[in-house]
Amino acid sequence: MASFALDRHVRLFVVDDVLSKLKGFSFNKGKVRKLEFLLADALDKKCDTIFTCGGIQSNHCRSTAVAARQLGLDCYLFLRSPEQANGETLRKLINLLKLSFDLFFFMQSKDIGCEGNLFLNKLVGSQIIVVPQLQYKSGLKQMMEKVSEKLKEQGSSAYLIEVGGSSYMGMFGYLTAFQEMIDQNVLKNFDDIVVTVDSGGSASGIAIGNYLTGSKLKCHAVNVCDDAAYFYQKINEDLQIGGLDVQAEELIDIIDGYKGKGYGKSTEEELEDIVEISRTTGIMVDPVYNVKAIRGMLHEMNTNPGRFKGHRILYIHTGGVFGLYDGRMDSLVTRSALGINDVVCWESANDPMPF
Repeated sequence: MASFALDRHVRLFVVDDVLSKLKGFSFNKGKVRKLEFLLADALDKKCDTIFTCGGIQSNHCRSTAVAARQLGLDCYLFLRSPEQANGETLRKLINLLKLSFDLFFFMQSKDIGCEGNLFLNKLVGSQIIVVPQLQYKSGLKQMMEKVSEKLKEQGSSAYLIEVGGSSYMGMFGYLTAFQEMIDQNVLKNFDDIVVTVDSGGSASGIAIGNYLTGSKLKCHAVNVCDDAAYFYQKINEDLQIGGLDVQAEELIDIIDGYKGKGYGKSTEEELEDIVEISRTTGIMVDPVYNVKAIRGMLHEMNTNPGRFKGHRILYIHTGGVFGLYDGRMDSLVTRSALGINDVVCWESANDPMPF
C-alpha cells in the first residue's frame, strides 16, 4: 500500500488488487475475482467453451482466455473493432475498391496487430472474432447465439460471460474482496473508498459489500465509459436479483465526467499523467481504467471535497497494466521533457561518464 501527499488534511492510499498468479501467469486480480465464480459455474454446468466480449485490448478477455485454457476450456473472444470509420467515407472507399462491406471489414480485422493483450490472446489459442462497432452494439447477441448453435451441433456447450464479467454471479468476486479487506483490518482506517468502473461488477460488489457488512465507508466509483445512470441501473439489477430492498443511489456515488475521449481512448494529458504517476510513486497505472479514475478522483477532491465523507481515502487499484504495452505510450517514453532519462552507452570505465 502506497501513500500520496496531497492537501495537508487529506491522506490518499492505494490498495494493490493487481496481481493474482495461477500456474505461473500474472492476472489482473480484479478480473480473476469474478472468474473464480463464473468459470466454476461454467464447469458445474458441464460447458467446454467460454464466450466473452470486450474491447480490442480488453484485460477481462485476456484473463478469461488464459484462465479458460488452464482449465481445459476453449475460448471465443468477440472483440469490438478499435475504429469506427466515417459512414460516408467508408461507403466511398468500398465503392472505389468495388468491395463488399463484409470483405472490406475482413481485410481490416486481419490487421489488428499482435501487441499487448492481443498477443496473449493469440498465444493461448483463443478464437478471436473482431466485430464492427455498430454491429457490436446492436447485433452481438445474435452473433454469439449463431456460433453457439453451430458448436452445439458439434457436441460442444458454450458458457457466456458478460462484458467485464459483470453479471450477478461475477459481482460476488468483489463482495469477497470487501470481506477480505475487513478481515485484514484495512477498512477501519478510512472514510471513503474509490474504485474505477467500466462494466459495473467491481462497483456493485464494493457497494453491496459495504451495505451488507454494515461498514460506514462512503463508496465512490469513477466511470470510464457510459454514464452514471447506466451504472446505477446495473447495480440496481444486482440488488433486485439479490432481494435487497435498497437503491444503488443510496449505496454508491458514481463520479461522472472523466472518461475523456471515451473508453479505451487517451488524451495526451492522460498519457503524460501515467508517466508522472510512475516517476513520482513507482505505481504503474493503465491508460484505459486507472489513470482516468485517478484524475477524476483527484479533481473532485480538490474542487468538490464535500463529496467525500472524510479525509482518509482508499483507492482500489484493480490492475490493467498490460494496457501499457499496446503501443500508445511509445512516443512519450522518449521525451526528455517529461523527465525520462535517455538510454546511454558506456563502453569503458576509462571513458568519461556519458550522463
